[in-house]
Amino acid sequence: MQGLTTHRIARRPARSARLSPGDMLFCYGTLRFDAVLHALLSRVPERQPDSAPGWRTAALAGRQYPGLVAAADAVAPGLLLNDLTLTDWDILDAFEDTLYDLREVTLVSGRRAWAYIWTEGEVLPHDWDAALFEAEDLAEYAARCARIAPALAAGGVTP
Repeated sequence: MQGLTTHRIARRPARSARLSPGDMLFCYGTLRFDAVLHALLSRVPERQPDSAPGWRTAALAGRQYPGLVAAADAVAPGLLLNDLTLTDWDILDAFEDTLYDLREVTLVSGRRAWAYIWTEGEVLPHDWDAALFEAEDLAEYAARCARIAPALAAGGVTP
């Protein structure tokens, strides 16, 4: 859902049914930014830096956000969100595009966490540039997240 285009939000009961309070989320893209988290959840969860070895934060064709894709010699930097409620999980799960799959990954710290893994094409050969996103797209992206947040929380249709 991160593309923020108009479409039906897909709830995935099978995906969210696997989650429990205390489960952690590894964020490597737009969810690393306070403005995006606050827009979606009305708060910024507790977090700490971590990285995912064997993965890279790939730029995706025609999208402002990245996808986490397997890459043997890479390490994807990110943040570990460690105080998500089940409501937070529902919102974030609705936010994520249907082209992502929620899977467990092992991090550099040795912890295991859930991550939204990109499952389809459109992967570019270079990594996503978080600094460029922050400088050029973050403000508008966060504002759009704030506008769709009520629909995400309700499981409805984005405006």
